[in-house]
Amino acid sequence: MSESIEQVLTFSSPETGDLLTAVLREGAQAMLTRAIRAEVDEWIAGHAHLRDDRGRQQVVRNGHLPKRQVLSGLGPVEVTQPRVHDRRPAGQREKFSSRILPPYLRKAKSIEDLIPWLYLKGISTGDMSEALEALLGPGVAGLSATTVTRLKSGWEGDYQAWSTRSLAEKRYVYLWADGVYFNVRLADPGNERQCILVLMGATEAGVKELIAICDGYRESEQSWSDLLGDCKARGLTIDPKLATGDGALGFWAALAKVYPGTQPQRCWTHKTANVLNKMPKGLHGRAKSMIHQIWMAETKASANQAFDVFCQTFRAKYAAATECLEKDRTELLAFYEFPAEHWVHLRTSNPIESVFSTVRLRTNKTRGCGSRVACLTMVFKLMEDASKSWRVLNGAALIADVVAGIVFVDGLKVAA
Repeated sequence: MSESIEQVLTFSSPETGDLLTAVLREGAQAMLTRAIRAEVDEWIAGHAHLRDDRGRQQVVRNGHLPKRQVLSGLGPVEVTQPRVHDRRPAGQREKFSSRILPPYLRKAKSIEDLIPWLYLKGISTGDMSEALEALLGPGVAGLSATTVTRLKSGWEGDYQAWSTRSLAEKRYVYLWADGVYFNVRLADPGNERQCILVLMGATEAGVKELIAICDGYRESEQSWSDLLGDCKARGLTIDPKLATGDGALGFWAALAKVYPGTQPQRCWTHKTANVLNKMPKGLHGRAKSMIHQIWMAETKASANQAFDVFCQTFRAKYAAATECLEKDRTELLAFYEFPAEHWVHLRTSNPIESVFSTVRLRTNKTRGCGSRVACLTMVFKLMEDASKSWRVLNGAALIADVVAGIVFVDGLKVAA
């Protein structure tokens, strides 16, 4: 960098005295300037063969365009772009447009992405300018609450495109389903809570993916039928091998109609909570430990034995609790017919629940979403962001055996 340290200091903030940021910003400005100059030189060199009758080159540099600032992750960076002059007659001229610095660009794409990301993480539109000034330095312009609202409006288009994409090339071996309620501040009277239905799946490669998100009327059979039927209509025609979800009757009834070959697995987390709700709090610790022994048993026979012990222990005094558990015995123990390496993923709908905890934190920050569409698109964007960190299923190579119909007993393959 040829400039003296005194020149660089002019870029540092007098309020913060951040010399490091000033040096980085100066370097970014120099690199951007060189890149744009090289782009202009390449354009002119590509037109060097164009000459008039006197041999003069027709496409040349002609001074510079007015300086402008581009907001970047380092704060505002001042850019000077060479001007290109095409001296050919009208109708033959070509207009130069920089791919690096398009006309009217005022913010780097990273800033465009940062704004909605900050909103998703809990920064309200009213606090956005203050938050961005803390990150990018004082004097940040053009980032008002209106700007944030405009950027958020693009999410609805993203969601619509995603929710209508083709699923013809997909096959999901496992499914997880759940529904969560959110407060909507601008909802119709008497309908303040919105139910978001979410469907996740594991591919043949063991990769977890978000399949569908929609809002429904509670967790009704009709709502789930609409969601599953839409997935099937978009190409998801092969029945998954197993689906994990809570006890909501709507999902299971819809699943049996749309994907009758899919085996149901009730979520142990939801079932445990339902059983404990029917027992005194003083017994929760003991009862939870006994339930834990059921679904952590190494074999299905041991699980059934622990199942019987729980029911015999509490049936006399807490029949409602034991009935709640026992009525779904088959569905609760379905995972034993699949590879043991997959059990940790199949026994609960936690893959969805863990993501929804982030969604709840965000909506609690704003005391609910402003509208139905805002709620739906926010859930979509948060889950889309979370999906980037989802890990591949344990024992992913065994999914091929599941697809091939190989029999598993107590998590182990049965020899042919």
